[in-house]
Amino acid sequence: MTDITEDKKSPKARNRRVHMANERTFLAWIRTSIAIMAFGIVIERFAFFLKQMLYILGKTAAGETASSSDFIYSSILGIILVLLGALIGALSFIRYKKVERQINEDTYRPSPILNALLVISVLVIAALLVIYLIHSL
Repeated sequence: MTDITEDKKSPKARNRRVHMANERTFLAWIRTSIAIMAFGIVIERFAFFLKQMLYILGKTAAGETASSSDFIYSSILGIILVLLGALIGALSFIRYKKVERQINEDTYRPSPILNALLVISVLVIAALLVIYLIHSL
């Protein structure tokens, strides 16, 4: 009996769970992009905080005056992270719409481009953070 009622449903109704899974995946990518942008803002604002603290104290740990070029790396890294988060958000929307169309046409093909972009980005950011930490020693 249930087989007969499922056959009478439209293709969109049969694919409702698949569409919801696609939407959950899209929302997960949006959360990831927001987290990356927030991390970028934290890094950039932390550099600003350190500049202000060193200005108030008037000296760095080594006894020399602090210059604004000391914190340029964290500002650049913060801006890169915000831009990366925005790019991932835009690409996730494009992927969401593409997968939605493929589900409706019953021609779904997985695309690892967004996953590869995120992994490469994380590796590059990790390398930049290691370079920054080594430079700050």
